[in-house]
Amino acid sequence: SGCAFKHISFSKKKRGLIVRLTEELADELDALLLFNVINPQEGIKVHKSADPRRISAIQRLHKKGLLTQADGGYLTELGREAMEQVHMALTILTTG
Repeated sequence: SGCAFKHISFSKKKRGLIVRLTEELADELDALLLFNVINPQEGIKVHKSADPRRISAIQRLHKKGLLTQADGGYLTELGREAMEQVHMALTILTTG
């Protein structure tokens, strides 16, 4: 599906908590990358024929308050902040 975060499994201990990048979280990060960082006013629509993992990721982002609709829609304020951070992290990790 072109997922930029396929098959990532690592953990880091931080203040007694184990933080893991699960496949579901990676799918959510990948879904945030679908949004236009230059024009966050552009929305998306995930059709029923889309990859089931993409559909589930979009639905989870909606439940978490990052998207206005369960099938995409627009980023909320929290969603815009998350999308910008994901884009920044990807830029840092892929530059140089």
